[in-house]
Amino acid sequence: MPPAKRVKSSADSRPNAGSSGRPTVDDLEGESEFATLARQHWLKTPKQAAKTTTTAKVKVKNDVLKREIWDTLEKDNFPLKSLLVLEGLQTLESYLWPGYSEDSSNYHVLLIVLIVNVKRRERLGAWDVFADRPADFSDLFRRVLSMTLDASLSWTIRTHVLLFIIYAFQSLDCTIVRKECAPLVSISIWHNLSTEDKRDAILDSNPHLRKAWRASAKRYDSADDATKARLRFERSWLYTLVLDFLALLYSGSAKQEHVLYCERFVEFLTDLQSQLPTRRYVNTLLQDLHILPALTLSPIFNDEANGLLRELCALFSHYTHFTVDDQSGAQLNRDEAYDRHCAALAKLQRTALKHFKEKLTVLALSNYGSISRRAELEGLLQALTDGELEQLTSLLGLRVAYPESARVPVDRKFLMEVLLSTFERRKTFQEAARDLTVLPTEETLFDIGLRRTDHYDGSRPLALPKLNLQYLSVGDFLWRALVLYRCESFYAIRQDIEEILARLRPESKRAGVTTFPGFSRMALPIAKPAILEVVPPRVGDDKPSLVRAEVTIDLRRLSPQVRREWESLRPDDVLFLLAVDASRAKQDMDGGAPPSEAEKLGLVSVRAAEVIQVLDDKGRAIRDAQAYFEGHSRSDSRKVQLRLDARAYKEDTEAKRNVYDGINLLVRRSGRENNFKPVLESIRDLTLSDVPLASWLHEVFLGYGDPAGATYKHLPNRVRKVDFRDTFLDWQHLIESFPGKIIEPSDDVSGSFGPPYVLETLEKPAEEAVSKPSKKRRRDAEPALIAEVETLKVSTYKPPNNGPYPVDAPKLNQVRFTPTQIEAINSGTQPGLTVIVGPPGTGKTDVATQIINNIYHNFPEQKTLLIAHSNQALNQLFAKIVALDIDERHLLRLGHGEEELETEASFSKHGRVESFLENRQRFLFEVSRLAASMGAPGAHGNSAETAGYFNAVYVEPAWAKFNDIIKGEDVSPEEIVKAFPFHDYFADAPQPLFPHDADREAVLEIANGCYRHISKIFSELADILPFEILRRDKDKANYLLTNEARIIAMTSTHAAMKRGEIASLGFHYDNVVMEEAAQITEIETFIPLALQKPQDGRSNLQRVVLCGDHYQNSPIIQGLAFRHYANLEQSLFSRLVRLGVPTITLDQQGRARPSICDLYRWRYPQLGDLPHTQTDQEFLTANAGFRFDYQFINVPDYKGKGETEPSPHFIQNLGEAEYAVALYQYMRLLGYPAAKISILATYAGQTALIKDVLAHRCAKNPIFGLPRVVTTVDKYQGEQNDCKRSPPKSFSPYQFRTT
Repeated sequence: MPPAKRVKSSADSRPNAGSSGRPTVDDLEGESEFATLARQHWLKTPKQAAKTTTTAKVKVKNDVLKREIWDTLEKDNFPLKSLLVLEGLQTLESYLWPGYSEDSSNYHVLLIVLIVNVKRRERLGAWDVFADRPADFSDLFRRVLSMTLDASLSWTIRTHVLLFIIYAFQSLDCTIVRKECAPLVSISIWHNLSTEDKRDAILDSNPHLRKAWRASAKRYDSADDATKARLRFERSWLYTLVLDFLALLYSGSAKQEHVLYCERFVEFLTDLQSQLPTRRYVNTLLQDLHILPALTLSPIFNDEANGLLRELCALFSHYTHFTVDDQSGAQLNRDEAYDRHCAALAKLQRTALKHFKEKLTVLALSNYGSISRRAELEGLLQALTDGELEQLTSLLGLRVAYPESARVPVDRKFLMEVLLSTFERRKTFQEAARDLTVLPTEETLFDIGLRRTDHYDGSRPLALPKLNLQYLSVGDFLWRALVLYRCESFYAIRQDIEEILARLRPESKRAGVTTFPGFSRMALPIAKPAILEVVPPRVGDDKPSLVRAEVTIDLRRLSPQVRREWESLRPDDVLFLLAVDASRAKQDMDGGAPPSEAEKLGLVSVRAAEVIQVLDDKGRAIRDAQAYFEGHSRSDSRKVQLRLDARAYKEDTEAKRNVYDGINLLVRRSGRENNFKPVLESIRDLTLSDVPLASWLHEVFLGYGDPAGATYKHLPNRVRKVDFRDTFLDWQHLIESFPGKIIEPSDDVSGSFGPPYVLETLEKPAEEAVSKPSKKRRRDAEPALIAEVETLKVSTYKPPNNGPYPVDAPKLNQVRFTPTQIEAINSGTQPGLTVIVGPPGTGKTDVATQIINNIYHNFPEQKTLLIAHSNQALNQLFAKIVALDIDERHLLRLGHGEEELETEASFSKHGRVESFLENRQRFLFEVSRLAASMGAPGAHGNSAETAGYFNAVYVEPAWAKFNDIIKGEDVSPEEIVKAFPFHDYFADAPQPLFPHDADREAVLEIANGCYRHISKIFSELADILPFEILRRDKDKANYLLTNEARIIAMTSTHAAMKRGEIASLGFHYDNVVMEEAAQITEIETFIPLALQKPQDGRSNLQRVVLCGDHYQNSPIIQGLAFRHYANLEQSLFSRLVRLGVPTITLDQQGRARPSICDLYRWRYPQLGDLPHTQTDQEFLTANAGFRFDYQFINVPDYKGKGETEPSPHFIQNLGEAEYAVALYQYMRLLGYPAAKISILATYAGQTALIKDVLAHRCAKNPIFGLPRVVTTVDKYQGEQNDCKRSPPKSFSPYQFRTT
């Protein structure tokens, strides 16, 4: 995973600011203040630990807490480094929590808060330590809640305490945390609504609300005094906290610590509003308290320096007014949202006409469109006096009074803002998404909100939506994903542009002329682009439908490799047109906001454009760049025709900005990084559409309902009878695979028998209805002590004879699956959601392959979509599928990764068309041979069409005649053989075709097998027939996708890029199997689930199988802010695990020696070793030349240098690279084959450096040669070899062999 960008922060008044770096080993093990304190009071030596009983109570000295820890931290404003040191010294686990009791001091509680906060900030587990003492944790949590309201604490400390509460509400998947948080946002908080009439009206609108309210009141009435006091605190806590916040907004003297608290508080409210369980009752209370009007009118909000607070308020407003039903969770469509808005306006008009007829008649008679606009409504309300305005607000059921402690000035300005914010029409999230541009300009790239993410250090929130445990709706999830993916893409583009400009070193020696003395392979100086054509807008649009421009690039001075890269520009590639004026760099340095790195170098404007076509110097289109590059008549200049960003062009024209005359630089990005535009367009299209999820998956995806509700055991369409074909190798394997279940042979067989096996789950007999006992009796009833044992009935069948040739024999599975693997295969074959956790070496790829095989044969009418994060993983999975009994004509691989497949056939889309046509020639030859053997005159093998006629006229009648002859029971085997019509055709088959001693049944089976072989030829030719008719390659490829392929494989990125194109073809599928699901972001997991258009408003999706391991690599996100704050690195796989969705964890590994597996077995407590890892010779034999199975080697600085970063995110360590290559040379001299050695690094920069060293020291030396692969850990995921790693860290490289 790429490293986070280094963040430098200086000491200031912010909480946790002023850190001087990360803790070092000396800080934790040396003589630092906290390390010494830890050894004295809680860190014990092994001998001391052995003497200490596990039940010994830790005694915490309050003077140590106050004087030695708290005062030290407070003196430096709670620096992050010091808190990290305390966390690393196990202060919470070994001292603070073991020593906590209800008598502990406030400093004790606050230190626990600080350590938990730093754990969460570092994305470490924070709550498990409290799980064994839930009662004490409840007491701790109550004290923390009280501290949020404690006015004696400074606002800095209260900010830390509030941050603890924020983290708690982000961890509702933790039971003990959820138990404490849930009462704080329950229906009882409606006791604080402005009037009882308003509350009763809301309760009457929904019977479920009234029922919940009565249950809450009953629970309070039946409680004792202590419980009543707790319930009163819970229902008033949020209300009181909000009043304190309002008082702070209007306190008058806003300090920096006040602003920081307000930012965190708005973040807290936004988090509450963005998840349905916390929003359900909170939204009503917050709108009743008019938080947004109070915020927007406050002095802190309107201070120019507090831009972040305003951005946070905009995000809070978005969620407050999000178009979703707070109670049911149903997302409102545009019409429903508008109807609600109109109903509110109708109430306003009725009230105005009834009580203020003289002054508000115009308002009462106006159309909804006019009074929805803030300016017009404000003008109409100006006629009212202050008292009348307050009366109108009150009549509309809006709050007009606050407790004095809130300090909110309820004056005319405030009441007017309340009315305007209540009745103005806001954009829906779909309208907001439509307005987002997917192509950047300098304004969006250098937006102040986006630039805040550059220096994110966790000390302040950001105005970014978060990917939480739950979402309000599918639309809400898509909107968040769109905003975050767009920010991440623009962040990466800006980083690239800044790096390119730094390499080019623009300078201006005379006015108006900028030169670039430096060099970057990703940029070329150009003259200003020529605008060739501006096509008028389409109907209903306001921007040009096409703006075509042309730029000329000069390739003469480029090296062949760089020139080849520029030659490889393809249509739809995104390029960036930059206007750089070095003379303006110095002007920007004086005064104003601090400029960015690019602005310091003179960047004026950025415009994006897409390649239409590339022309040579004579204006001829270059179709094949490779052939042109290698030709003799190639020129040194190119004309690139571009499709400019039409929206930006329109805005430039209207504003009369002369942008394009100043453009002097053309920038490109590498193809793998530059696919942001089609992906963003796919996400935006999904956001604007109503593509539904499968009904059985909808609630689980959003995070609500029963986590197990989408598994096959809870679905009504569970398949009771499944043919497992070659899944089981023998009867003993079958019995071993279902421990605890009853295996019964079917009625027509007795005893054990061989595969294939068909398993039928016996349904439970319907239980007789019994009278419903009372609730009290149900609570007191004893739970069932014995779970009902599932019974499986096993039957078999004789596989059909498919022909006499060896190639006709089916390919069978040879893997002896473990019971857990069988459980995963069974679940994946059934409808519903299957989540498979596969630790290293446990065979999750084999499991996924067998699931696909079972689906293919059991449900021949269904199509399966196969998705993986990387081409490498997809190729591995596809290669294993090819090796099974699956017809190649039903396999399709989209994308470019099929080039790496080690198979003879090509399975790309166009390759499959070619494969069809190659097979056509082979099958037509067989038809000609068959016709000759039958004595049929004519050119029957000319085409698939003539072959079909031949089959109908000659072959089928001959077979029908044969069937008529053999109908009689008295026909002998010899007569059947004599009547067989295809003896001559099968003369080249293994002989004898019909054994002499074969009985009647055996002879008929051989004859039928021969006919199946012939029938398959004509079946294949019937599938090929459309390819003879269709002329265009694109039509052939699309026909293949929509009609022929049954297993379609692609990467998640390809699915995201081509989503619109694939869906428009009418492509439909039934199953999705996803490999490496834990490495795929949530949105890239969602898009493959929505590649098809709904039919009758419903999704046809039957199965979703997710295979992965959330303990290994997570999705790669470059920006630290997006990765940690917005949680963009969250995968759907890991979220489902957190939600408690049932998972199947594979528990037997067969890849590594047990000693090596012990390195990571702590992460998988149930992980065992397959028998062959302890018996096979290759696992028992020592590694020649190595004393240990694995080694951790500390490599000191090499030539005075350690880790370097020549460019952002490109980390290298020369000493480690040299050591890794030297170790490789040592292994080669010992006789290890190069193909058995792989060199891995955690960073791409280190991989590049190792390759350079290998090229210098080994490539040209036949003694060494090159290892099998040098790559990153991410790309090597799922592969195995005798392995050596060289990660660029202080302890490296570590080397081990898997066998």
